[in-house]
This record gives sequence, structure tokens and C-alpha cells, in this order.
Amino acid sequence: MMVLYPQTELAQEQIGSALARACTGAGLIFLKGDLGAGKTTLARGFLRGVGYTGAVKSPTYTLIEPYEINDKNYYHLDLYRLADPDELEFLGLRDLLNEQAVLLVEWPEQGGDALPLPDLLITIIYKEGGRELSIDAQTSGGERMLESLKDELGR
Repeated sequence: MMVLYPQTELAQEQIGSALARACTGAGLIFLKGDLGAGKTTLARGFLRGVGYTGAVKSPTYTLIEPYEINDKNYYHLDLYRLADPDELEFLGLRDLLNEQAVLLVEWPEQGGDALPLPDLLITIIYKEGGRELSIDAQTSGGERMLESLKDELGR
């Protein structure tokens, strides 16, 4: 596990960008935290880190935003408005998980048992003067990503 304390939105985006560089293959990354904690900010930094230059918005209403960057697929999911975990089947989650893609999932708890174990679980909480990011590897792939992230951040 690694704990980081970004003090600004820019610092949180930079962590997301470093995470993108550490995530060289497919991956499932859960982003947990209260409303306004910075889940989308972290996702924006991640997408910027892989070369995306357009606007990154929270997929609160669409539930999923696909990005194809440098011949690789990335999916940003926001499950906040998911009424039932069974709806993930209609979103094509199984197909997305079978791709060589990266999935960034906000509000994964809404997906219940329909979601597999993530490679990384990132929990963001408010702290005075910033945020606390706890990054925990849940799989062997996640452990590799976490070690790479530590290298990226010089830790």
C-alpha cells in the first residue's frame, strides 16, 4: 500500500499521470471517495498521462466514457447513478473486461458483486489542506502497477 497527500488539484492530476505511466498493460482501477473528493481529477490526470488532450468530464450521466488513445482503449466509468448491479451487463462490462483495456471505475461499490476484484483500489478522503490517497494493490498485476508507480514518484 502507498499513501499520498496531494495538496492541490494539480498535484492530484500529476499522481494520475504518474499512475498512467505505471499502468503499461490492461488494468481495473477502482476510485472510491465521497462526492467532490477528486476521483474525476485523478482520472483526468491519468488520461492526460496517456496523451489525451480533450476535455475529461465525469461520466455521471452516461455511466461510461470511452477513449482510444495511441491504439489502446481506456474506459472511465461512474457508477454513482447505477440503480442495480445487473445494469453492468447492459453496459457491456464483461466485454470491456475481456479487452486489453484500462478501466477507471468511480463508485465501484454500486457495482456490488458484478465487478471483479480490481488491480488497484484507490481511496480518496478529505484531509485538512488537501486529500489523502490510499493506493492498495489487490492482484499481482496491481502489485506490479504499484511498484511502477512508486518508481515514477521516486518513492
